[in-house]
Amino acid sequence: MRLVRKDLEKDNAGQVTLIPEEPEDMWHTYNLLQVGDSLRASTIRKVQTESATGSVGSNRVRTTLTLCVEAIDFDSQACQLRVKGTNIQENEYVKMGAYHTIELEPNRQFTLAKKQWDSVVLERIEQACDPAWSADVAAVVMQEGLAHVCLVTPSMTLTRAKVEVNIPRKRKGNCSQHDRALERFYEQVVQAIQRHINFEVVKCVLVASPGFVREQFCDYMFQQAVKTDNKLLLENRSKFLQVHSSSGHKYALKEALCDPTVTSRLSDTKAAGEVKALDDFYKMLQHEPDRAFYGLKHVEKANEAMAIDTLLISDELFRHQDVATRARYVKLVDSVRENMGTVRIFSSLHVSGEQLGQLTGVAAILRFPVAELSDQEDESSSEED
Repeated sequence: MRLVRKDLEKDNAGQVTLIPEEPEDMWHTYNLLQVGDSLRASTIRKVQTESATGSVGSNRVRTTLTLCVEAIDFDSQACQLRVKGTNIQENEYVKMGAYHTIELEPNRQFTLAKKQWDSVVLERIEQACDPAWSADVAAVVMQEGLAHVCLVTPSMTLTRAKVEVNIPRKRKGNCSQHDRALERFYEQVVQAIQRHINFEVVKCVLVASPGFVREQFCDYMFQQAVKTDNKLLLENRSKFLQVHSSSGHKYALKEALCDPTVTSRLSDTKAAGEVKALDDFYKMLQHEPDRAFYGLKHVEKANEAMAIDTLLISDELFRHQDVATRARYVKLVDSVRENMGTVRIFSSLHVSGEQLGQLTGVAAILRFPVAELSDQEDESSSEED
């Protein structure tokens, strides 16, 4: 998604102009739209014309309309988005108040205006427009003395860092210069990985090289991580996957991505984090039920006690037609973040999102046990007696 313009007032009213660039962006757009919003985009309108002789004909014209959104229809298979509403701006072809349907599609600009842009919607725009957020896969393509640290998105590969170090050749009886230079090279690559790879987003890091360079590098990296107690690398060790490439140049990444072991590992990287979070919730529900709540009322009660460590919430809830209900979910998300909790917004198109939907769409893993609401209600009723 490309952000063309953003005009927001102090009270968070205003408009943004966006260009969806790939099918996935249509899903983001669907989540941004709400009934009552104002949408401006170009569309095709069938117009009737009458000639001087009185004969009536019709032809299709392209025009730009501004609609007050009344209905939104999203086809998840074809990634097509149809928005129905009434015209709210003067137009030579369409009367004020007349109904029209705009079909939004990739690479066609639109402007969306809202009376209130909340934190969840603004975060979705930020994530949709920042390639790093959709880059579930990172890669380090290397050979002796040359390495590229890349982020792989569904549509492009972004080179975040290039490391070049001159490595002297091994000399007979004296390899110290070669070894020292190689160590310096490995250290710089490790620093680039820590600086440019967000392990909260990235689910897999490919380390590709010819020969044994990748094995030697990974051995060095994790030995140093143990020595320096580098928790970031040690906790994410399982995400590193070694594969063969013909060189350390960026173009060699394509070979690595085609490797069968890689394709099976990356088959569903986007949902991997959500699947794990939901699995953790079910385990907690089984072993420590006082630390696993679901249902809006229970989760809100846990949040009042500042007990939520991880909030699991479906993006479907933010599409609620009732403004007050939607605002309640947004307030919950903001409050959990203020209390230093983690928020995971699940896509209802993923299997994990569907499972969460069966649990009312909102659940929480707690930092510490909180007595069940039913117990509290029983206590309060007995006190009244």
